[in-house]
Amino acid sequence: MAEKALVIIPTYNERNNLQLIVPLVLGQDPRIEILVVDDNSPDGTGQLADETAAREPRVHTLHRPGKLGLGTAYLAGFRWALERDYEYVFEMDADFSHDPKHLPQFLAAIEHADLVLGSRYLGGRVTVVNWPMPRLLLSYFANIYARIVTGVRLCDATGGFRCFRRRVLVGIDLETVHSNGYAFQIEMSTRAARKGFRIVEIPIVFVDRTDGVSKMSKAIVREAIWMVWRLRFQAMRGKL
Repeated sequence: MAEKALVIIPTYNERNNLQLIVPLVLGQDPRIEILVVDDNSPDGTGQLADETAAREPRVHTLHRPGKLGLGTAYLAGFRWALERDYEYVFEMDADFSHDPKHLPQFLAAIEHADLVLGSRYLGGRVTVVNWPMPRLLLSYFANIYARIVTGVRLCDATGGFRCFRRRVLVGIDLETVHSNGYAFQIEMSTRAARKGFRIVEIPIVFVDRTDGVSKMSKAIVREAIWMVWRLRFQAMRGKL
């Protein structure tokens, strides 16, 4: 497998984390490159990304005018990747909740799949570290709720550590993807499943961030609650 892989890392005020995580990601496999999608971070994350890219040809940057949301950041990254010759496209957080050491497992699994999801709840096991119990229960039951409503049998449809084959991103009409919070992960998983792509889940250990501030909000939770019903109705009408 000689194809190139792109790890998309959306950032907003992640300067401290970014300078640490970039060398760890690149060190996992020589085929891996990084695209930092920065939303005009006040702490200078975007400037640091540019400085890193100037020294390291495997690092690239994409700047946006302001904080526009996780979903639109990934969509911008997907389009950037599709315009170039990347066969595998990752989603990954900058805050070390996603351990770069899992990247080789994704690259091995994607050889026999179209979409690989890093699961925190595979086989009934919970592999989450340092989350407060209310946050863990919210995430766990959100996945049960998403399974029931969408009918897509995944243990962790909401996780943000994943790898797409190029053909999945080509097969999904990205212009019709409208979720912008963590519901974005459910929507992409559901659309991929409804298109008939093979989805594989692999176990990961998810560790809560130790630096910076979580982006979770009540608005993100509300979006996820109603969005799964929209996906169900669209699937019933053959619109996915």
